[in-house]
Amino acid sequence: MLRLKINLILLLCVTAVQLQAQTAGYKYKRPLSRTNKTWQVSKLPVELLSQAQQDFGDLRIFGIKGKDTIEVPYLLRQRSDQVTLKEFPFAQINESSGDGGHYFTFQSPETNASVINQIKLEFKQDNFDWKVLLEGSNDDRSWFTISRNYRILSIKNTGTDYQFTTLNFPDSKYQYYRISLQSPEKPDLRSAKIARADTVKGVYHTVKPRAMEIKNDRETKETIINLDLNGLVPVSLVRIQVNSTFDFYRNFRIEYATDSVQTDKGMQYNYTNLYSGILTSLEKTEFSFSNTIAARLRVVIENNDNAPLQIGQVLLKGNTFELTARFDYFSYNYSLYYGNANVSSPNYEITKFEDKIPSILDTADVGNEQNNPSYTVKTSKPLFENKIWLWALMTIIMIILGGFSYKMLKS
Repeated sequence: MLRLKINLILLLCVTAVQLQAQTAGYKYKRPLSRTNKTWQVSKLPVELLSQAQQDFGDLRIFGIKGKDTIEVPYLLRQRSDQVTLKEFPFAQINESSGDGGHYFTFQSPETNASVINQIKLEFKQDNFDWKVLLEGSNDDRSWFTISRNYRILSIKNTGTDYQFTTLNFPDSKYQYYRISLQSPEKPDLRSAKIARADTVKGVYHTVKPRAMEIKNDRETKETIINLDLNGLVPVSLVRIQVNSTFDFYRNFRIEYATDSVQTDKGMQYNYTNLYSGILTSLEKTEFSFSNTIAARLRVVIENNDNAPLQIGQVLLKGNTFELTARFDYFSYNYSLYYGNANVSSPNYEITKFEDKIPSILDTADVGNEQNNPSYTVKTSKPLFENKIWLWALMTIIMIILGGFSYKMLKS
């Protein structure tokens, strides 16, 4: 009976140690509240990003009830824009010219025309700058203006290959569409793709730089904008305000700092390319890219032999991250754990069944950051710092020496 009680006590002690070990490697935790539904979604606080692994591989949700600990499966999602493009059949039925204008007419083969908001044009010519009038009609006689003085452009030379030939306009539904181009030469239209672009807006938060510095380098003929962010934050959108009133067309790139080195000339940063494109007065100066965790950005504008642009504000935004988790038991106390450099990303089977997750979810709130009381750092001390090992080693050496001495005396 006594042996049974001892074994039971030892089992409980071992179980408690094992449960504590499951969360012991995580330095931080945040309690989750309102976990009373099977499927819940939680927004990750921006402040968490600097403490977790950069790929969020150490995020875990653990539920604790007494001495029992369970792990909750989750999906990590970014709330970025979701754009779908659907093309519709339209046939070109007419092409004509007159009074310096060139006309192209398209007809939908369907009786009930579809709603569209985009026409992508492709021409055989290069190097043109044309104004477009877009009209719609349901009977090919009465025409209504959809867009006027829309500018399309093509530049191709040894250093540049750029085209802006896509018409974007408000949702329209007509049986016929007519494009009028004002050009001294006859445009050679290769193709026209008519489509509807639908965008489901993502969820963004504004990133306010701690400091912004603009430099015009005469030697490299570049404008460099340095943006010092407030710690590690997700960034996925940059909007550059250009106050110059003239038309411009500049190659540019957005970079983020990967590491830094302290030198005699100050802090030097190593940068990796994040986005490359064209900064032009013809299009929006707003650029999107994959959500990236960064603490410092650099925008480099190539001016060549042109005067530097007058740069105003630079707006930064980042997508929020969300955890979609499945809670099978409601009687546990759940927390989000992170801050463990020694674990890899989890592999949950719910990633194979995303289509089974409800589209409308309740929210589990993420609380303030706390130090994990179960966190332990395993450090290995040198063997000879342990006095017990020193005495044991000395005893063994003395026994060996004594043995040799005894054999020598006996011989």
